[in-house]
Amino acid sequence: MSTVPWLTILLIVPTVGSLVVGLLPRARAELAKRLALTVAVAELVLAVLMAVSFHDSRPGFQFSQHYNWIKAFGISYSVGVDGIALALILLSVVLVPVVVLSSWHEADEADRNVPVFFALILSLETFMIGTFAATDVFLFYVFFEAMLIPVYFLIGSYGPTGEQAQRSYTAVKFLIYNLVGGLVMLAAVIGLYVVSAQNLRHGTFDFAQLRQLNITPGVQKLLFAGFFLAFAIKAPLWPFHTWLPDAGAQSPTGGAVLLVGVLDKVGTFGLIRYCIPLFPKATTWFAPLVLAMAVVGIFYGALLAIGQRDMKRLVAYTSLAHFGFIALGTFALTSQAGTGAVLYMINHGLSTGLLFIVVGFMVSRRESRDISAYGGMAKVTPVLAGVFLIAGLSSLSLPGLNSFPSEFLVLVGTFTRYRALAIVATAGIVLAAIYILYLYQRTMTGPLAEGIRAGVGDLSVREKVVVAPVVALIIALGIYPKPMIDMIRPAVTSTFADIGHSDPAPTSPAAAPQGVHK
Repeated sequence: MSTVPWLTILLIVPTVGSLVVGLLPRARAELAKRLALTVAVAELVLAVLMAVSFHDSRPGFQFSQHYNWIKAFGISYSVGVDGIALALILLSVVLVPVVVLSSWHEADEADRNVPVFFALILSLETFMIGTFAATDVFLFYVFFEAMLIPVYFLIGSYGPTGEQAQRSYTAVKFLIYNLVGGLVMLAAVIGLYVVSAQNLRHGTFDFAQLRQLNITPGVQKLLFAGFFLAFAIKAPLWPFHTWLPDAGAQSPTGGAVLLVGVLDKVGTFGLIRYCIPLFPKATTWFAPLVLAMAVVGIFYGALLAIGQRDMKRLVAYTSLAHFGFIALGTFALTSQAGTGAVLYMINHGLSTGLLFIVVGFMVSRRESRDISAYGGMAKVTPVLAGVFLIAGLSSLSLPGLNSFPSEFLVLVGTFTRYRALAIVATAGIVLAAIYILYLYQRTMTGPLAEGIRAGVGDLSVREKVVVAPVVALIIALGIYPKPMIDMIRPAVTSTFADIGHSDPAPTSPAAAPQGVHK
């Protein structure tokens, strides 16, 4: 067992970095950028060192720490990671330095405070890691709600120039939506505490103890609904998605990458971490409803994406379709589909994050998000076009790129239990090809749009450094996803086994006993 308090270190480093960067004078913008990048890279190195010490075959949480915080109420500082949480932490620490470097000039306008912008990015990193690492439900709730603060200011203060009214509206809409879900979850968290006090004769928020509670089916349904609403809004799942397109369009590029690439995964992470193991009977009861919502979301998000003219809104709507696949895999309750769903979270963060980065590069060159303002850009920006094509093909799950193994696992795992749903969901892949290839064709091929040739350059050295690691991961996880699957699968299998859900038995003739002939 590792004696290094890895998770506490990972929480302290960006917190201290955020305070130092945020307190710098506005005139020291260049220093703020360099410090933020240094902190983000150091965090990545520390997380990789922790991951090297992680044992895939060991069940339960690793790198655990537990200290009483508010002892009278059973609240503690408890952290630990299994394969699911570790994979999402790694996604977070990979994307943050990419975001810092891609946002190098994004807040340079005279009326914007550059140090505060990068301080918000680092503080958001702290809260993201905290939500994935917390093993105390109250501590999780604190981090869950704290994430709203930096995102609110990133949207409201650092979104597109010249759209102040829309930015303010979007920031408030994002905050209200998520606060409503958070308040409902707080009621469920308090209810869970009361139930624990009745079962254990002392109230607790410790996740390990809460998993052992014997909660009546009716109470389980109420508590499940409270948690599920908050997670469905955060993800978001259809029909709780209406804040996402606005937030994706009005966020700065770096904020959009973290919002859709990582923050939304807190919602889908919460479903598999808390809803399923804490409320197994309610999970079985609600599963058909959630699966139906997931399938509707796949088609609804894809159809709306096809009709968009704003590139950032289009990418945001594609995420709604992808979250449908993630929810489908999660609530199919098979190890294959569940593993695919968690792997999908990682791959979606990479592919959609890269899409937002590329769109941000395009907008910085043309100062427009409208698809009609582009055309033929591959003639003058071939490297940008190539990266855009890789990101798009990854998003539509082309074999050989990262999203294909996760989507394949989700559909195969779902098919073993819900064949009709898996078949219907597979048709969503066709729609994904339509909206991605349509976007690429309209912006990168054909005749040059008016005004593109003058002053439009290809990717700079900094921009190439930004996209290179993400492209490398997209290709690597497409060709060889085994290390990530080996990390994730034991935790997923353990979660489903603990609630009594095992994979359906094979029904092929090969599975029949010897001597039995058809």
